[in-house]
Amino acid sequence: MDNPDVSGRDADGLLAEQLLRLTRRLHRIQKQHLEPVGITPAQSRLLRTVAHYDHPPRMADLAARLEVVPRAVTSLVDGLEAGGRVRRVPDPTNRRVVRIELTDAGRATLRELRSARRAAAEDILAPLTGEQRDVLGGLLTALVDPAPERRC
Repeated sequence: MDNPDVSGRDADGLLAEQLLRLTRRLHRIQKQHLEPVGITPAQSRLLRTVAHYDHPPRMADLAARLEVVPRAVTSLVDGLEAGGRVRRVPDPTNRRVVRIELTDAGRATLRELRSARRAAAEDILAPLTGEQRDVLGGLLTALVDPAPERRC
């Protein structure tokens, strides 16, 4: 006799495993497309985050937005700065605070990243029809940004 509770948990476990496998595959494909740009996925994320600010953000702002420890941001900024994509600039109101600013090379890299991300997305989504992509987009939105009343 099948216990619906157990089979439901098995289905949820299988679904979670499929999502994890998809995440790993997406990361692998994205990494392949970012290699020619000379940037890691983590550096790409930091660069895109810096670009979303109206004014150069503080390291602490980046750490909070990325949900990582400040030391991780320091390492990423070090790598991007070595590549000339960002620079550390003093805060105009508090000389103890350092802000992170995009350089022209960083803006050029962002343009390259957009193309690389589109190519990676096309690779991963190639088996899906337009309608399936729309459905997947809705499902992912529901999982990533659940309605406030459903949050615990």
